Amino acid sequence: MHRLFLTIAFSLGLITSAPLSAAAENGLVVKESTRSVSETISLLEETLKSKGITIFARVDHTAGAAKVDLDLRPTELLIFGNPKLGTPLMQTNQTAGIDLPLKALAYEDSDGKVLLVYNDPAYLSTRHGLSEKTKVLEKISGALNNFTDIATK
Repeated sequence: MHRLFLTIAFSLGLITSAPLSAAAENGLVVKESTRSVSETISLLEETLKSKGITIFARVDHTAGAAKVDLDLRPTELLIFGNPKLGTPLMQTNQTAGIDLPLKALAYEDSDGKVLLVYNDPAYLSTRHGLSEKTKVLEKISGALNNFTDIATK
């Protein structure tokens, strides 16, 4: 149901990429990509796989919208993770499981720019009270930054 709401909201223009500063305030890291949505997600997926990170799913929101006769600019989600890093976070506070595994969303905005968005691990620390896991979260943050740089450049 939530996915359907987001699909409709995007297609009606109720959700846009305009408030990037609001995104940063909400714990999101936003990067502009020089590639298409599909290429960005594919390169991110290849990079993650090459590092031994598990890919759980790839969701094509545009295709989903088309199945219910709605239009949506290119939008794809990649769900991925590393249980060796994520499990200790959930052992500290199981609510972290709502944000794990990690996700990255690539989408084309109304100006034709492709953006890649993911949760800032520091925000997860605040949200789930994981301050004692700072080193793990810093490791995740650094890796995500590197992997998403590869996918967007």
